[in-house]
This record gives sequence, C-alpha cells and structure tokens, in this order.
Amino acid sequence: MLTSTQPTPHGPQLLGQTLVVLGGSAGIGLETARLARVQGAEVILTARNPERLEQAAHEIGALSAAAFDATDQDQLERFLEGLPKPIDHVLLSGGGPYYAPLAEMDFDEARRDIDRHLLLPMRIGRHAVDTVRPGGSLLFISGTGGRRRGVGLTLIGALTAATPAMAANLAVELAPIRVNVIAPGFVDTPLSASLLGDRLDARRAELRATLPIGRVVTPADVAALAVHIMTNTALTGATFEIDGGQQFVS
Repeated sequence: MLTSTQPTPHGPQLLGQTLVVLGGSAGIGLETARLARVQGAEVILTARNPERLEQAAHEIGALSAAAFDATDQDQLERFLEGLPKPIDHVLLSGGGPYYAPLAEMDFDEARRDIDRHLLLPMRIGRHAVDTVRPGGSLLFISGTGGRRRGVGLTLIGALTAATPAMAANLAVELAPIRVNVIAPGFVDTPLSASLLGDRLDARRAELRATLPIGRVVTPADVAALAVHIMTNTALTGATFEIDGGQQFVS
C-alpha cells in the first residue's frame, strides 16, 4: 500500500551565514543576494558603480557594501583581508563576454577578459583559504559560450570551456571549501539588454517560442540554483548549466 508523508518544514536555509557577492548591484548577483537575504543570510555586496551599489545594498538590507573594481588585485586583496571572518559563501558574478573576430581582436581587451573570467576566480580561491570556513563555498558565474563555434567566439569559447576544469581543480586544492560553477545560457538581465540593444525583444520572443520550458530564463532561476548549491554540502567541483533546454534546440 502506498503511503504519503507530509513534507518536513524547514527554516531559512542560510540562517546565520554570511554571503559575499562580487558584482552584486544588478542581475544575477543582486537576485542571488536578495534570495539569500530571504533565506536568512547576511550579505556583503561589491560592485564598481557606487551609486547603483548603494541603491542595491539599501534595497536588500545588506550588511555592508564596497565599491571597487574586483580585477584590481590590490583593491581585491584589501577587501578580502578586511572581511569579518569566517565567511560562509562567496559568489563571483561574471562580467560581460568579449566578442571579436580574430582579425579585429583587441588583445589588451582580451587580456582583461582573461583576467576577469579566469585569473580573478583563482585570486579569490587563493584568499579563500584564510577567509571562507571549511565546508563553505565559492561559486563562479560563467556561461555556455564554450558550446558554440564561430567567428568572434574564439576567446569566450576558450574561457567558458576552461572554467569547469579550473573549478574542478580548485575544489581539490581548496578542500574542504567547496568550489562550483553556474553556466547560464541567455538570462534576461540588464547586461543582456545592453549587449543586444534593439534586438532584445526579438531574442526574447525567439526563446519563448523555441525553449522547451516555453519562457526565458530569469535571474531568479539562477539565484535559486545558486542558493541550492550553497546549501547542498555534497556539491563541489561541478559545473551546473541552466539554459531552459537551449542546448537541445540550438
């Protein structure tokens, strides 16, 4: 005979924990910070734009906020060294990708992109040993650019393909701190809007018509996955794709 059980009620999943969000003034970073607050966490936000950061910090009731460029190694080190310790989780919300055909590539910008997407997570990992508690987590936002092949995708394809390998190795090297990656497809964020411009509405319509989920992936979807990864202590060294099934129809 089949029996049913009532779900066991749970309290806030992040109660008493502290989350640092690097790149937390908009989009995925802000939405994850907002959900973490709902789940009981104290949140420390950083971003480059002081005005937008101040507004975001006020909106979610952040514990504190610091405006600086995380790719500036000195500023990053000062920030991490000044954090109240131990921190439970660190989320790095990635900046926009650099697309350029090889013939037109600005190699100075390419180096900056490598710094943002590959070297910055490594720097955070090195400091995590003295900052993040054992069993806490580092979570890096990447993307799915490594899937595609085409003109203008060489750099972003290489970086998004390299990120899972980096995270898997950091998970071993930094254990018992956990290291994971979220790789979203298209997410309806201000960054996406700035990249697509007047093509944004057409892209939304295309995705609603073709994605198996029948809608566009939102920052809230990614935030829900991020909080799950933070709270599920069996997860480390993994890359989690969230694209609404785009890989099956592209």
